Amino acid sequence: MATTAVGVSATPMTEKLTAADDDQQQQKLKKGIAEFYDESSGMWENIWGEHMHHGYYNSDDVVELSDHRSAQIRMIEQALTFASVSDDLEKKPKTIVDVGCGIGGSSRYLARKYGAECHGITLSPVQAERANALAAAQGLADKVSFQVADALNQPFPDGKFDLVWSMESGEHMPDKLKFVSELTRVAAPGATIIIVTWCHRDLNPGEKSLRPEEEKILNKICSSFYLPAWCSTADYVKLLESLSLQDIKSADWSGNVAPFWPAVIKTALSWKGITSLLRSGWKSIRGAMVMPLMIEGFKKDVIKFSIITCKKPE
Repeated sequence: MATTAVGVSATPMTEKLTAADDDQQQQKLKKGIAEFYDESSGMWENIWGEHMHHGYYNSDDVVELSDHRSAQIRMIEQALTFASVSDDLEKKPKTIVDVGCGIGGSSRYLARKYGAECHGITLSPVQAERANALAAAQGLADKVSFQVADALNQPFPDGKFDLVWSMESGEHMPDKLKFVSELTRVAAPGATIIIVTWCHRDLNPGEKSLRPEEEKILNKICSSFYLPAWCSTADYVKLLESLSLQDIKSADWSGNVAPFWPAVIKTALSWKGITSLLRSGWKSIRGAMVMPLMIEGFKKDVIKFSIITCKKPE
């Protein structure tokens, strides 16, 4: 499987990591991710609300802040529709895991929609605490719970969930095979797995890696957003095929999220955005500084916003 080693934990092929070195790099990455979201989540909620992910836009959408929040809900609904998740009383999901849950926006939405029990995991103690507080405030404490846990080593038994949900967390995973293997492990027989994530473009026939100028863009983004090596949508599909999953589908939604990053930059440059950034700290400021590179990456077709779904065999 041809993946490019682009990211903060990527290591040149000429170097060999010992198991201890690799573990040390992963622990450093996890610490950085946790601290980044500990620092920035309050700022994001203050400006954008409880959903910490892209919105899904139609070509004729009017792009105001209220429309962005509606677009974030539309992203959830579009992902469920793409994956053919049933609303039928007998077939709808009853147990859900939200892997990389942020402050729990998706979990609470899905719990309300399906009447389901939902468990969210995040590396950020601040996010987990805030997600539980919001669940209690919204009367969902009996349905939804959140904890600090590693997506690559989830604290759940095999086959627990009928819907496995990962909304924009895969890009943080240093071991993509272990990531999808864990999603598969906790999925019940017949469960739906939904991965919405940032990818790099699929490699063309004969290509072994991205072009140097493309890798340069991604590496700058990685260093500020605490991302390890990127992979392509095709890489994800191959990984899922290797695990004998069924009904594997993927789509490129890059065009549907195009208004998102310009809007984030616009709000960051508002008085409320600037003061929130300054209060948040240096990690948040570094993240804000590379946001124009996300736009450049999408425009140059090196970054893809992808959905990949599948089912675990009965």
